[in-house]
Amino acid sequence: MNFIGGKWVPARRGRTMEDRNPADADDLLGEVARSDAGDVADAVEAAQAAYAEWFATPMPKRGDIIRRVGHLLEEQKDDVAAFMTREMGKTLKEARGDVQEGIDFAHYMSGQSRSPIGDTIPSELPRKLSMTMRHPIGIVGLITPWNFPIAIPTWKAWPALLAGNCVVLKAAEDTPLCAQKLVELCAEAGLPAGVLNLVQGTGEEAGAALVSHPDVRAISFTGSLETGKIIAAECGRQMKRYSMELGSKNVTIVMPDADIDLAVEGIAWGAFATSGQRCTATSRVVNLHPDFADALVAKVKTYKVGPGSDESVDLAPLINRTQRDRVLEYIRVGQEDDGARILTGGEPLSDGVLAKGNYIAPTVFTDATPTMRIAQEEIFGPVTAVIPVGNLDEAIAAANSTTYGLSASIYTNDMTAAMRAVTELEFGIVYVNAPTIGAEVQMPFGGMKSTGNGFREAGPHAMDEFSETKAVSIDFSHQLQKAQFRPGE
Repeated sequence: MNFIGGKWVPARRGRTMEDRNPADADDLLGEVARSDAGDVADAVEAAQAAYAEWFATPMPKRGDIIRRVGHLLEEQKDDVAAFMTREMGKTLKEARGDVQEGIDFAHYMSGQSRSPIGDTIPSELPRKLSMTMRHPIGIVGLITPWNFPIAIPTWKAWPALLAGNCVVLKAAEDTPLCAQKLVELCAEAGLPAGVLNLVQGTGEEAGAALVSHPDVRAISFTGSLETGKIIAAECGRQMKRYSMELGSKNVTIVMPDADIDLAVEGIAWGAFATSGQRCTATSRVVNLHPDFADALVAKVKTYKVGPGSDESVDLAPLINRTQRDRVLEYIRVGQEDDGARILTGGEPLSDGVLAKGNYIAPTVFTDATPTMRIAQEEIFGPVTAVIPVGNLDEAIAAANSTTYGLSASIYTNDMTAAMRAVTELEFGIVYVNAPTIGAEVQMPFGGMKSTGNGFREAGPHAMDEFSETKAVSIDFSHQLQKAQFRPGE
């Protein structure tokens, strides 16, 4: 169902799409609305009708509603996580972390509602007050992915709502019911009708219609670079605001002096958590440690693959069969076209309980080079490539050699190496002695180069993409004053 103007409604044309469990293709979760431009137009109209009243609502009152949603998520955390595992496939512990991120960010953004959001700036003229304030953009469209079906919608929705915008959310077609649950909680918390609207459907239909609608003044999108370019072109044509979190090719550098046990733990978690289906997944390891590759393989071979509902499982299924086949093709490319060598994994898994799911054994390549396709292109699966290099200069060059720049890390006890990495790596997020994954809500999240277009989600700058800065000057001198003009001019 769609949620438009505070009501649950089917798609105008009555079309639906199936929602199935990636761990068991026979498990049908439900039939979900498959919307088109007409449904999007209805949602935008509802948002416009609600905008004036929401804009007039004091920011602390908006923050109170967001805080209440956080409390509701907290009360229902285990139930929401269990459903997420069934719909998206990730392990229960990861699903609980996904929900917790939405909770933490609700509390963080509700606190921001009572914090300073502008500046008082000295004027060069007497009896003149100069300051800045935020102004909402209006109606904003949010297009979110399936890999974090609670966390990422909240990263976008909380600051968009807090800034005074009304929202149309187009959730990923692979996780529509998680989005539906989030919207239900927002309504239960007292969010007025029309302020947050949900339109289910495919990117080609509902997503494209949301981007092209002339009354939607901003788009926030998380997804692939290819789709991001299409969205950017349409937004540029209409001169509307757009914020992009796109592809990534994250990297960890392992120095010769690294704590090898810590590095292996961190990189294995970074590469294979959520079966590598994270925008921050460690898909490359630039290695200078002689024992690292063998130690990583030994760790990976202990991992248990299976349904995420099994608490003992380390790696759950991929989101769908299309994604599984795409990852298997990259594994073939790595071996046959690139000439890298597989140390472990590389094959689909379909025995016993795995037969009806989309499983791939965690895969480690070695003898990779920075220019190989598996070292340049986003795979988004349980695959990492170890790239041997000779020194730190080569390591930093290899790390920076892709078109992406989201998350990077280095394992070292050498302060010089750590500081060079922090200053020279072309990534929006850099860790020292920690994995490439694990963002905290009070820190800005975003990347450089083709990973994004400069806005940061979460952290103190979260509202920047959803608000305009207004410069305000109040002259109480009772005379005409001209900035930059000298007396007598």
